[in-house]
Amino acid sequence: MIKLDLINEVVNKTGITKAKAEQAVETVFESMKRALSNGDRIELRGFGVFNVRPRKTGIGRHADRGLAVASRNEAHRAAGEAVKGVLLFSNGRS
Repeated sequence: MIKLDLINEVVNKTGITKAKAEQAVETVFESMKRALSNGDRIELRGFGVFNVRPRKTGIGRHADRGLAVASRNEAHRAAGEAVKGVLLFSNGRS
């Protein structure tokens, strides 16, 4: 699924115009990006949690070259119970 699919889903479910749906989806994504860049935690009940974690300095994949990987912040997400349930069910597990 890509962003356009989400926009079309909003149009189909709500009946609003495609331009308004695109604006709504963009607003949600921009708000999430801004929150993560500020170091805030995003919790969407049932869907998942998004946060930023520090990653420490380490040795790169080609350790023989001695390439150092700088420390940085990276996004992390954890799936919510509803998403986990759907994924487990779709894999034939119960």
